Amino acid sequence: MPVAMSESRDLAEFVCALARLPDGYMEGLFTGRRWSATVRRSEDSRRIWLFAEDLCGTAIVSFNLYVLAGDRPLLKPCEMSSDKVIEFVLGFQPLGGQSSMAANRICRSRPSETCPTPPS
Repeated sequence: MPVAMSESRDLAEFVCALARLPDGYMEGLFTGRRWSATVRRSEDSRRIWLFAEDLCGTAIVSFNLYVLAGDRPLLKPCEMSSDKVIEFVLGFQPLGGQSSMAANRICRSRPSETCPTPPS
């Protein structure tokens, strides 16, 4: 079921964490396990799609995020809870220092307290 996300610290963290993920395929760690993830963004960045899978198991995470008028995000998880999606995006750490250039633009436009730097 779609979730219209209201402005909150969790939302800001989610949006910034998603912005840090580069377009395309990557591998990384989530809850100590190796995962693959693919991120695709529309040309205008108003639709973001993510599909991820546990490389040693059967778990997946999949969703679309739409940016509506007034820059309001609408999260549409694919047959899973929005909590699972948010937990994954906040916790996934790409290997090899992969990050998105979009993160600089998106997160720079928000106050630093709403867009925390990930732990080293």
